[in-house]
Amino acid sequence: MTEPTHGHHPEANPYDNRRQVLYWRLLARLFDHEEQPALESSSLAVVEDIGLPPALLDPQTSVDSIVQRHPELAAELDGLMVPQAGTPGQGDPVSATGSEAECESGTESGTDGETGAETDVETETEAEAEADPEGDGRDRDAEVRRAALVSKVLLNVFAAPSGTVTAGQLSRWQSDAGWLERALGCRPGELRGGRTGRGTAVPGGVAPTGTGVGFGTPDLSRLIPAIGPELGAIEAELVRRMRLREVLADPRLAAQLTPSMSLVEQLLRDKDNLSGVALANAKDLIRRFVEEVAEVLRTQVEKASVGALDRSVPPKRVFRNLDLDRTIWKNLTNWSPEEERLYVDRLYYRHTARRTTPQRLIVVVDQSGSMVDSMVNCTILASIFAGLPKVDVHLIAYDTQALDLTPWVHDPFETLLRTNLGGGTDGTVAMTLAQPKIAEPRNTVVVWISDFYEWRAEPLFASMVAIHRSGAKFIPVGSVTSSGRASVNPWFRERFKDLGTPVVSGHIRKLVQELKTFLA
Repeated sequence: MTEPTHGHHPEANPYDNRRQVLYWRLLARLFDHEEQPALESSSLAVVEDIGLPPALLDPQTSVDSIVQRHPELAAELDGLMVPQAGTPGQGDPVSATGSEAECESGTESGTDGETGAETDVETETEAEAEADPEGDGRDRDAEVRRAALVSKVLLNVFAAPSGTVTAGQLSRWQSDAGWLERALGCRPGELRGGRTGRGTAVPGGVAPTGTGVGFGTPDLSRLIPAIGPELGAIEAELVRRMRLREVLADPRLAAQLTPSMSLVEQLLRDKDNLSGVALANAKDLIRRFVEEVAEVLRTQVEKASVGALDRSVPPKRVFRNLDLDRTIWKNLTNWSPEEERLYVDRLYYRHTARRTTPQRLIVVVDQSGSMVDSMVNCTILASIFAGLPKVDVHLIAYDTQALDLTPWVHDPFETLLRTNLGGGTDGTVAMTLAQPKIAEPRNTVVVWISDFYEWRAEPLFASMVAIHRSGAKFIPVGSVTSSGRASVNPWFRERFKDLGTPVVSGHIRKLVQELKTFLA
């Protein structure tokens, strides 16, 4: 695709060019999946210049993830494409009541939307060419900011995944489509389901102050009658290409599946939609994967030594505990020079039992969509520690709600089936469950596993500081994966470091060693 040249109007304002770069990039990515390097680098410079996160340009990053990390953008996205009453420069402005009627009725009032949109673009272009770049009263930074947000929402929705679709991809697309509906002044799901008569997310169809369509932002609200069916068609196509359920319904095909973290993620996301043979096969795959990972983690736990030897406990008389050197030394008096043979009348064994004091291990895991690996690994790890003597393990999972999974902590399979992957992140609800469990701080360790992109960061961190100062061991962990990948909110990372409890690397072996050291 040929990249556009800018400056066809000699007097074109550079602010207008920035907005045009973003829209040209949007068109390029919609019609050609290959990146245009010049457009990508120019768009990145524009986004960074206006103070928006670079992740806004990544089609693989969901709108939910961006809003989770930058909550202030939620208000800007609501009603982003709804015209403000009395907004100049829109050609033929849509009134507040007209916009509401579009979302609520979906009538033929928008059938000429495409023609109207073209007229708006032409009028807008003429207005830009004739406007005084310095004295027309336009907030061009706000225009560029809106263009970046509009591009993000449209690209994520209309550049849908190709090929076979996973449950995670479908869930992410549905979430992004919900944000598009919110940007158009409707509630999530209204346009896709044809339920456009139940009100709008933006009262009266007018965007809140500071948001909504301004100069240079495409007015898509008049295209609502056409956008709704299009969104529904895209969603139906994605569901059709997600054929995992068909495979699970066939025992022969299901048996050919190799358990993996990505497959387990799909099964956990889609488990509520399975039944009968498909559900049984899904459970079998999850159990097989859990057992494979558990075997690896159990070995790592056993390799890490803990506690002083307890010689009051007789050693187990098994071959692996045989102290061969001591046995030979103690039986040297039975050596027969004539026969050149050592007669052994007593075997000596090594002591392996170690002194331990009762300990309480509280594991808190973020079960949002970005923490799937951690949820699986930590659920299994908690069950292994729960099997150790004198270790009382509690497990809490959370997103915007918290769930105490302690009754099932000994069975990671049952625990995972009770999780609900996805959603936002509010650690304060998990803290409410965790704090009462700290009965003896000196004998308690709290492991908090999350990327720490929290809605309510300051009150949560204050609670974590209180746990640390109470004498309990607090271990923050960025993520727990076999590869060691970790993503942590820099705000939390710096404060944990200042507190003297730096974030543990996401590698599973490091967390195992930390826990074993504490239990010593």
